[in-house]
Amino acid sequence: MRTSESSPSSNGRRSDHGMRPWTRLGIDRRSTGYCRVTFDHSPMNIITATTVAELGELVALIEEDADLNVVVFDSAIRDHYLAHHEVDDDRDRTAVGPTWNGLLARLAHAPVVSIASIRGRASYAGSEFVLACDLRFASREHSSIGQFGFGRLCAVVGRARALEVVLTGDDLDGPRAERYGCVNRVIADDRLDAEVEAIASRLAHCDHDVIARAKASVDRATSWAERGRPPAAA
Repeated sequence: MRTSESSPSSNGRRSDHGMRPWTRLGIDRRSTGYCRVTFDHSPMNIITATTVAELGELVALIEEDADLNVVVFDSAIRDHYLAHHEVDDDRDRTAVGPTWNGLLARLAHAPVVSIASIRGRASYAGSEFVLACDLRFASREHSSIGQFGFGRLCAVVGRARALEVVLTGDDLDGPRAERYGCVNRVIADDRLDAEVEAIASRLAHCDHDVIARAKASVDRATSWAERGRPPAAA
């Protein structure tokens, strides 16, 4: 089901800056500080060049919106959260790799909290998107994540488990994804929407600058931990 067609601008209206209408995403600005984005490309939420372009435009709007605190990404298709990239449906296929990786990096560092509310299967580029989000909550009974890329998976689960997942090629169901650290929590399927909504609604009322500083501080601390030491004093 499509959500309302507004963009995440502060006035809740679709941008007039040359942006095409949304065709792969449903956008619902639920409050000044909170936007919900629904992947909606039947039958499997396969990522195409159009998906990448629309997400790129969305991330640009998120970066510019000083009122926005939290963005939840969910799926309108119960069995599929976000699937692989479909090369045959990509007329500009040579640009998709770096564009996709670039927009995921921008989303990860945007001054808002991004939440993946996972119901269905996330695979290949879809799993990369999930790991790029700040917080990840999955349906206990009805989610799986698989076919990961190397970079973000290693950072999230560590070397040994990353090797296990990559070499065996297994999908991780919700409970196993939680044990491995790929998601923050698994939640009973009939409670997933309500719990994510409650978390997002609380974050929507936080101070925007506090969220941005908190993310930047955690990113720096994570980087230091991965290097094994803090940076040298200036």
